[in-house]
Amino acid sequence: MIAIFGGGSWATAIAKILLENNSEICWYMRRDDRISDFQRTGYNPAYLSSVYFDVKCIHFSSDINQVAERCDTLFFAMPSPYLKGHLQKLTASLQQKEVVIAIKGIVPDENVTISEYFQRVYQVPKENIAVMSGPSHAEEVAMSRPTFLTIGSTNTTLAENVAKLLSSKYIKTIVSNDLTGIEYAGVLKNVYAIAAGICHGLKLGDNFLAVLVTNAARELNHFLQTAEPTQRDINNSVYTGDLLVTCYSNFSRNRVFGTMIGQGYRVLSAQTEMQMIVEGYYATKCMNEICEAHHVEMPILQTVHRILYENHSPSAEIKRLAAMMK
Repeated sequence: MIAIFGGGSWATAIAKILLENNSEICWYMRRDDRISDFQRTGYNPAYLSSVYFDVKCIHFSSDINQVAERCDTLFFAMPSPYLKGHLQKLTASLQQKEVVIAIKGIVPDENVTISEYFQRVYQVPKENIAVMSGPSHAEEVAMSRPTFLTIGSTNTTLAENVAKLLSSKYIKTIVSNDLTGIEYAGVLKNVYAIAAGICHGLKLGDNFLAVLVTNAARELNHFLQTAEPTQRDINNSVYTGDLLVTCYSNFSRNRVFGTMIGQGYRVLSAQTEMQMIVEGYYATKCMNEICEAHHVEMPILQTVHRILYENHSPSAEIKRLAAMMK
């Protein structure tokens, strides 16, 4: 049995995909009122409400241990800043489970990837973990638009099995063994999307944005080859493709957040008005600390950190960054 943990837009999109290939799933949501509304209406009352489900095929529960114990393949799609809080009540053993990570973030305060966190805290063997990523806005999955997902795992068999669970007429799946690289790429692209949004808010134009994104791809590759050196093609969709869609798409909440910062919003005001989790905001602090530990120079990341966490002027910081780009 397959389980989904999380009640947001990406969890809802994953449920839509999985139910096209599977007759039933379990779905953990924290709030009983959301479950009740979902069962009554046939759609998620809070996210992607245009997607209707046959609720007879879904075993809902607000008991995280009940769902974890019942199922063998567990998809986690919770916001990374709240992961530890969501999992506080999880006492069921995950050592024999297949864990699929659909979270593009770092665990705050721990400064580790989600896969590392599951290995350390829940003793999940690395070969039992897969990560799914790629250019994949939930809103477009909801509309059944063509989407490419990459499944990364050190266990090729696991990656291929997860890929089969997700493949459909509009979902093309790709298998990779770059588990950690894919995770870090999914984290950093959110930071770069904030930078792109700041530039958009400052009205610097498409020409400048193209140079920024080109430099972001180079910076991303530099970090990956330092932190997790291996043979990878940075031009693959899971790396550059995800970077491009997050930097350019109006569906990107990180880009929207950055645009508001570039327009003069304070961080708290922008977060309050958006009323959505901006993964890149939290990732900026974590990745800045990780890069300092690895002694990696990351000019774009460091620029975003100074703007968001040190209250530096967006226009002055982007001007300084521009002088370093090529």
